[in-house]
Amino acid sequence: MDSADSPSKHNSTAANSPLLALTMGDPAGVGPELLCMAVQSRMLREPFLPLLIGSPQVLQRAAALHDLSIPMTLLDFNNISSEKFRRRVADAAERNTIACCNPTHPGTAETPPGVISAAGGDAAFRCLDLAAQLALSGHADAIVTAPLIKEALHLAGHHYPGHTEILAERCGVREFAMMLHLPETALAPLRSLIVNRTTSAPLPKAHGLSIAHVTLHTSVATVPALLTPDTVAAAVRLMHEFLGSIGCPRRAIAVCALNPHGGEHGLFGDEESRIIEPGIAAVHENCNVHGPLPADTAVRRAVLGEFDGIVAMYHDQGHIPVKLIGFDAAINITLGLPIIRTSPTHGTAFDIAWKQPQRVNPAGFLEAMRMACRMSRETAETCL
Repeated sequence: MDSADSPSKHNSTAANSPLLALTMGDPAGVGPELLCMAVQSRMLREPFLPLLIGSPQVLQRAAALHDLSIPMTLLDFNNISSEKFRRRVADAAERNTIACCNPTHPGTAETPPGVISAAGGDAAFRCLDLAAQLALSGHADAIVTAPLIKEALHLAGHHYPGHTEILAERCGVREFAMMLHLPETALAPLRSLIVNRTTSAPLPKAHGLSIAHVTLHTSVATVPALLTPDTVAAAVRLMHEFLGSIGCPRRAIAVCALNPHGGEHGLFGDEESRIIEPGIAAVHENCNVHGPLPADTAVRRAVLGEFDGIVAMYHDQGHIPVKLIGFDAAINITLGLPIIRTSPTHGTAFDIAWKQPQRVNPAGFLEAMRMACRMSRETAETCL
């Protein structure tokens, strides 16, 4: 029996803490730096067991760039039970080291920083694939993913639009959505400013702002053809379920129109009456849903406290307001999966990766870890 298998007295906090699989993303981007900064940060204030997924050489180099010391314990991830695997991760933490699984090729350590490459795309894919396997098998409670870049994925022969679609395929689901979530701590200053200028009515208990997308990584020109009543209804249902999972009793959801001014009764397009309204009608009895509403007013009304979630029709319709309000604090949650996946909303940031450490901000990654911990605990409580 090796030392990792020897009996040890784990404290109850460690034993009951969520095990988070943290992927390094593209090694040429800011992902490795984010992981190192996040696991060293005292700002999380959440008990959890960290598991790094990536190249130890890349991660150690990123730690050194930020003057951090991160001792690692390399773990085998093959042919091991989830109970034994968790015990090894907890043992590593008790020895003041961090468990690490490395599914990447040996040459990953030589991936050039800040450059799109097949090596970087393949490493990011392998890390994500392993994290998904660990979560699906119960070895990890949630995964938190650092950014990858789609072009590098394609260069490596992995022809997916991004994280969301890879995970949906691995999990075998057809109803899924990318949702951006802005925590109430980040939204509150703006919410307070606008509310104080417009109304004296008290706000209901706030749960931040969540925006799910009916279509995602596709050109704007293809969006109308991809919209159907079923996909609109599916996004509303996923949002309804998420809001319930975070303890939001009202679950008020606004559905955005596709066209300006909600289509102006057909003057600017008929997708509202032909597609979006039937989708809303299909779920109206079971969901507190409103729309279709012009996107600009829907966001404002949500910030004023009228809605808890928004369903956007396409990528930028949902991304722009969230990133404008709270770029560093916003997180991405993939809805509809049998596993928990969160991430920061920013990209690989090649312009600052590996060369401007003072500009690398782990706030989004830390917030993604907080949400992963919260969702893991709530899932565990629901299963009791």
